[in-house]
Amino acid sequence: MDRKTSTLIAAGTFALAIGIGAAMQYWPVSQPAQATSIVPAPVADVSDVQEVSSTPKPPVALDSNVASILPVTLASVSVPASPEQPVLTPNPSKKKEISRACQANLNASPAAGAMIAVQLKAPCHGNERVTFHHHGLMFTELVGPDGTLRLKLPALAEQAVVVASFLDGSGAAAQTEVSSLEFYERVVVQWRGNAGLQLHAREFDAEYFSDGHVWRGSETNPTQAIEIGSGFLTSLGKANAPDALMAEVYTFPSGTADAAGTVALTVEAEIHQMNCDTVVEAQTLEIRNGRPLRAKEVTIDVPNCEAVGDFLMLKNIVEDLTIAVN
Repeated sequence: MDRKTSTLIAAGTFALAIGIGAAMQYWPVSQPAQATSIVPAPVADVSDVQEVSSTPKPPVALDSNVASILPVTLASVSVPASPEQPVLTPNPSKKKEISRACQANLNASPAAGAMIAVQLKAPCHGNERVTFHHHGLMFTELVGPDGTLRLKLPALAEQAVVVASFLDGSGAAAQTEVSSLEFYERVVVQWRGNAGLQLHAREFDAEYFSDGHVWRGSETNPTQAIEIGSGFLTSLGKANAPDALMAEVYTFPSGTADAAGTVALTVEAEIHQMNCDTVVEAQTLEIRNGRPLRAKEVTIDVPNCEAVGDFLMLKNIVEDLTIAVN
């Protein structure tokens, strides 16, 4: 990665707002005590779904085939006839009818590295933005042209619930058990839009860009990481999705570690034209030492645009990991 030689150490350039269990307005975070016992809620309760009225006014009648999907879908409109007022009937060519054939389906299953393999089928949402929610983690993706999407995301609860929601209020949920999560430490940094944030982990005194430096530019995956006893990074979200939600997750297999030491964790912010001289909001989620999921909100004051090309190294946003041999 090209960098200017002067990396800025952000000692006083950011304000840190800690709110354990609190949520940013676009990231609903589960309370720690509920982190492993979340009950799937109706998709309409997801925070980024637009609110719609669920009480139609007479003389609107709902078709039983669609009422259970979207209560406000109008299947027929009846207006009493009179000599001065003709009968009004719906025009099917101008109405997008949501039928059972359009219902989204979501499957989730455990995968190596305490990951969750997710498969979404949404035949009527090809090329659309979809938001995934998982125990406080939120990120946006784009559904394929055929209405399908496959991805893997890091589990944040053993009894894991994943929700996929679309902007029209539809969506789907799935649940799976990830019993291996207790053997992993996990740190999440998530943000909205072009914040320029990066999560870096330097394992056991590793230098930048060496084999022990884990970040988005290093080639790591769960299977390889488990084999060699190192951590891995997962990048989530599509930057080109409208109003994108992005996240990076660092995972270390502490339960199988054969070396003791420290993993130095830092968050860096690249200063570019889209974020310079602005305030960037982010959030961290952490699972450490078998403790419940913890959340923390972060506010970063990005320097003015004269510093474009530099990096802010934010050392105090997440604590280093201390690894002991088991």
